[in-house]
Order: sequence, then structure tokens, then C-alpha cells
Amino acid sequence: MRLQQYMAHCGVASRRASEKIILEGRVTVNGSPVTELGTKVVPGDTVLLDGKEIHPEETMRYVLLNKPAGYICSSSDEKDRQIALDLLKDAYSERLYNVGRLDMFSSGLIIYTNDGEFAKTLSHPSAELEKEYIVDTSTPIPYGLAEEFMKGVRIDDVFYKCLDARELNSHRMRIVLAEGKNREIRRVFESRGVGIKRLMRIRIGCVGVGNLQFSQFRDLTQDEVKALLKLCKKR
Repeated sequence: MRLQQYMAHCGVASRRASEKIILEGRVTVNGSPVTELGTKVVPGDTVLLDGKEIHPEETMRYVLLNKPAGYICSSSDEKDRQIALDLLKDAYSERLYNVGRLDMFSSGLIIYTNDGEFAKTLSHPSAELEKEYIVDTSTPIPYGLAEEFMKGVRIDDVFYKCLDARELNSHRMRIVLAEGKNREIRRVFESRGVGIKRLMRIRIGCVGVGNLQFSQFRDLTQDEVKALLKLCKKR
């Protein structure tokens, strides 16, 4: 088994993220540092990440968290900011990592897992998994912004286009994205001089926020896991 695949089975990160960790020289196999992505491991090999031995996870976890604003989606932070993963640590002993991201100032749904293949499938751009957001603005929404966003907006040579946008009132809009480029909604609104007061993700695919309050979380059901995978166009 390739080392990055083994690391994904250990719940370290997705295969792609594990490749980055290998290239950073943080992994050893049987005492020797490994930085080659083609390296393979066999049963009986000892694999260490940052000096700690890793093992394949016995239980796969799929956790839905309603992230509050002010928390970052990272396993650690040099600036000593609040980490969303810390909200889960008392409830789960497995090494979990986030599927996709929400920026520090955004709130709402994010999935954590130790299943590398599940994470890879959901986060791949070709999956086109819908994410729904509610945007509250500090200034009135310009006329036609929703239609403009649906047709597509080019900002600094980057093209942004949502699946759907509906103005709910003069200061609130509902937006559905498929791919979701980095800070897409914020950049589109900022380019039109609209200040965002709150940005919240309320749905990922077939899974909605429901009664989940900020900082609360729950396990996804097996039916929800299967349904999310089925929604992805490429497995």
C-alpha cells in the first residue's frame, strides 16, 4: 500500500494532504525518513508521524459540526487562535480532520472524519457537492447582485459563479455553491461594495443544520454518509 494511502487509513488526513505531510519530511518508515511519494508500506512496518506511531483506524467517524465564527479549520495554529477541532476532542479519541473549510469569520456546517477516501470524494471539485449559505449584510444588497452571481462574476482573473442565489430581504441572501472557491462569496460581495455581517453555511449536500446549535455536533448516520457519497458525481 502506498504510504499516503496508509496514512489516510490511519485517519491522519486525506491522501492529498498526506502527500504534503510526506514531502515536508515528517514521516519515517522503520526509522528512516521518507519524502518519496511512491514509497510503499507492508504489514509489520513501523510508521511514525512527527515521532508518534500511527495505526489504521478501527472505527470510521463522520461528524457534523456547527462551527461558530471565530474558530479556524486547522489542526494547529501558530497564532494561538481558537480551533474548531478542539470542540470535538473530548468526545472522540480518533484523529479527525475537516472535509473542506470555512474561514475564521464564517460559521455553520463542516464535516470531520478519519476516513480519507470519504474526505477525498466529498472535497474533490468534480464532486460538485452543493453547499448552501445564508449571508447577512451590513449594507443594502445592490439590485441584481443575485442574478449577476448566478451568471458569473470575474474578479482579478478568477471566475465566480453560484448555482443559485435568492435575495430574502434587503440585507439577506441565500446562496448555493457547487465548487466553492476560496472566500468566493466574500470576494463577490466585497467587489460590489457590500459589507458582510454574517456568513453561515446551513447545508452540505443532503445534510442540513436542523436543530444543531453553534458548537454542537453529531455523528452522521450511515444513510447520510451513503447519500453524500451518492451525490458526488465522481467517486
